Amino acid sequence: MKRFLTILLATLALTGLLCVTASASSFDNAAEELATIGMLKGGADGFALDTVPTRGQAAIMLVRLYGAEQRAQDTYRSGRITCPFTDVNETTAPYVAWLADEGLANGTSETTFGAGDPCTARAYTIFLLRALGYQDKEDFTTAGAQNFAAELGLVDTSALHGGNFLRDDLVALTYQALATDMKDGKTYLLDHLIQDCELNVEGGEQLVEKVENYRAVTASGKSLQEGLSAKLSMSMAATVSTVAPGQTQPSGQVEQMEAAVEGEIKMLMKGNPQMALDLTVTADGESENVKMWLQGDWVYAQSGEETFKMEVGQEYADLLEASADKNNSAFSLLFVEDVDKKVSGDEVTYTMELNNGLENMVNGIFAQAFQAAGLSESMMGKMNVQAFTIRYVVKGGTLKSASADAAMSMTISEDETAGTAMLGLIMEMKMDVSASGSAVKISFPDFSGFEEVIGAADGPTAILGTTAA
Repeated sequence: MKRFLTILLATLALTGLLCVTASASSFDNAAEELATIGMLKGGADGFALDTVPTRGQAAIMLVRLYGAEQRAQDTYRSGRITCPFTDVNETTAPYVAWLADEGLANGTSETTFGAGDPCTARAYTIFLLRALGYQDKEDFTTAGAQNFAAELGLVDTSALHGGNFLRDDLVALTYQALATDMKDGKTYLLDHLIQDCELNVEGGEQLVEKVENYRAVTASGKSLQEGLSAKLSMSMAATVSTVAPGQTQPSGQVEQMEAAVEGEIKMLMKGNPQMALDLTVTADGESENVKMWLQGDWVYAQSGEETFKMEVGQEYADLLEASADKNNSAFSLLFVEDVDKKVSGDEVTYTMELNNGLENMVNGIFAQAFQAAGLSESMMGKMNVQAFTIRYVVKGGTLKSASADAAMSMTISEDETAGTAMLGLIMEMKMDVSASGSAVKISFPDFSGFEEVIGAADGPTAILGTTAA
């Protein structure tokens, strides 16, 4: 059980502390907010987020991202532009005609646009990059478009969950793009649409304020891009109960536990990402030191006298570096429900409420870790987040501290016959920044004696990334 909990701790540290999206989520909240500014429109079945988007639907979204929907319809209806393709219906024709006239989209042939064909993640990413002012061949190549977009903070969620590119993923990319800088660096996409394209945001004022506050939090972390050293403190109150196989209610006595964690985290995100975590955990009057390191493709953990290691995959490290470059807020905009701002003297406090995207992310990580370890679905852990609030204190435009309050529950099965453990958690966490940039240095111990805990000669040797052949 201790080994399992070590894997769980390592997984949560890599996903929670480093805050990288790594699972498929349902972005209903983002879809609804896009609808408030006319960027997305649903039908009788809602937004149909679980369906594959067509090239015609993507064309409509792209025109809206240029703030040209009314212009496209007016010029098409007046006859000033015509649609050169025969496979486009009358609803979509004004949008495709405008894109073709502006040289922003090509057909699949001289006479067809492929309006009913599936829109790929790469194609839509290229559309988004053009809307942000980037040019094909000049700024990015077709093959490298998604990697280039990831460096800007535009993560293709379909690639992370390994499934088809759905309208859900199209919404996710579009939503992230709203807070992304234009190529010229003078403003960001949503502000550009409002100021230069006269986008009507009546009814969407809350989204505009949310994006502005989110960008302020993100900007406050720019000085921490190269390195971060911070003091951490956390208190936890937990309840633990068990449910016998075949039952739904806890059986036996419910245990209660309180614990406190004090320690330090160091992170270097430029180049090859590195991390060192040194914590002292106190529970039931006893203390134990837990250490963890990320170096190269591996995460190493030490709990007391026991040491473990597991491979995380180079793609994961690459994603961390790309995230550090452009996504400096603790959480992707996709996971943010709201951001409130309060000013007191020369300090600004931003209070961020998270939505259920965080819960979906963590559960996706659990699923990947369990599958990579060859464990059955009946043993899979599952998290439910009741509340998660983060407060950032910014002074002089630089992040000085961050604190969080969270309430969540978790179910874990150690094996298929022992029943299910139910864990309830209430946590309070705080991070005080002590150093940043080049002042941060990380030293590593000798990892030669660390035992590999996932994989074997004939099985997978990586989680959260590549798998050895």
